Amino acid sequence: MTLDLLVVLIYVAAMLLIGVYSFRRAKTQEDYLVAGRNLGPGFYLGTMAATVLGGASTIGSVRLGYVHGISGFWLCAALGVGIIGISLCLAKPLLKLKIFTVTQVLERRYNATTRHSSALIMLVYGLMLAATSVIGIGTVMQVLFGMPFWVAVLIGGGIVVAYSTIGGMWSLTLTDIVQFLIMTIGLVFVLMPMSLSDAGGWDALVAKLPASYFDVTAIGWDTIITYFLIYFFGIFIGQDIWQRVFTARSSGVARVAGSAAGIYCVLYGLAMAVIGMTAKVLLPELDNVNNAFASIVQTTLPDGIRGLVIAAALAALMSTASAGLLAASTTAAQDIWPLFKGQSGSNSDAHVNRLFTFLLGALVLLIALLVSDVISALTMAYNLLVGGMLIPLLGAIYWKRASTAGAISSMLLGSLTAVIFMLKDGLDANTPIYYSLAVAAVSFVLISLCSGRSVQVVQAQ
Repeated sequence: MTLDLLVVLIYVAAMLLIGVYSFRRAKTQEDYLVAGRNLGPGFYLGTMAATVLGGASTIGSVRLGYVHGISGFWLCAALGVGIIGISLCLAKPLLKLKIFTVTQVLERRYNATTRHSSALIMLVYGLMLAATSVIGIGTVMQVLFGMPFWVAVLIGGGIVVAYSTIGGMWSLTLTDIVQFLIMTIGLVFVLMPMSLSDAGGWDALVAKLPASYFDVTAIGWDTIITYFLIYFFGIFIGQDIWQRVFTARSSGVARVAGSAAGIYCVLYGLAMAVIGMTAKVLLPELDNVNNAFASIVQTTLPDGIRGLVIAAALAALMSTASAGLLAASTTAAQDIWPLFKGQSGSNSDAHVNRLFTFLLGALVLLIALLVSDVISALTMAYNLLVGGMLIPLLGAIYWKRASTAGAISSMLLGSLTAVIFMLKDGLDANTPIYYSLAVAAVSFVLISLCSGRSVQVVQAQ
């Protein structure tokens, strides 16, 4: 275990050093928020994949594989297909807009009120997305190093807050590349084959697990559809994803490298589901299925190699945590703070953005200490995002009859409906996303038609 800790400490030190180095490159607001809009295909692919694959994709997908078998890959599949979709359909027009946030599209189509209203939803989404992965960091460190959960959250999450605050998007990009390589090697090419070997190989899985574990739809069509409603569409309108799109050097880079990142996400989900299946064979009676990932790492890997895989898991978690945090701080600095200053535009500099990143990072750590389930936390974030913002955003782009009143009512009623059904039926229920989308769509269409106002759809300048 001493060797494992040493490997993890080296990894953590490298992340902090990259953050310090990135400080020199993040001199302007554009550098800090979107890496100067200058990433090539290699960097873009790595940072996009690392952003999407976090706590729910890693720890959550292993848990789903433990409980449901190979069909546990659908969560990552929905995310991956979403990345492919936004890369092929929206990347080119988004890059032409030269904006920083999703909500700026709503302001261009409607007015400043819709931008500020939607910013609150996007802020909550970013905070919960970051907290989800910080929870995962705490879970991994708690199980493998025997430290209290709160200590693990403060140490692991504090590192994310530190390098994100220092270097912004340049820090995230450079750390994401390292994290992408480590998680690919450690999880896909080390943990999966070694755990599968310990379980006796694929034939042993077939012999020891129920037939349903090899049915790609065993998780249930209702769950698969819900994953696509939440995560596929969530990718299309998530600030963390749009902010990555804005970093691309060209639309060609975003289209090709983004699509490759989406395919990688699907394959990653399959690998995590297989790891969960091996854990079910080797550790069939786990007290807490949320610990399936950490337990299989602790059981099957030798010292040193275990440290590499721990670093790989932390890499996956930290990349998404930092993406959510920067998305939240960008929204706060660009869309909410100007409102309090009596300004309509976005004129904050890198120092203001750093301050917001630090303050919201502290809030993320607090949320992580209060919430325990990574998939539930991620589902809550996406329920609010998709239920509140999908309909008015699509209307802003595609429907000429959309009105400001319709957009605001759709956001408020959709978000409120999602909250009500999450409280009523639980975070794991399918009803919040179904009812919130229905209410948002009906209110948007009816109020837009009744308002009798027609405006032009958003177009790149």
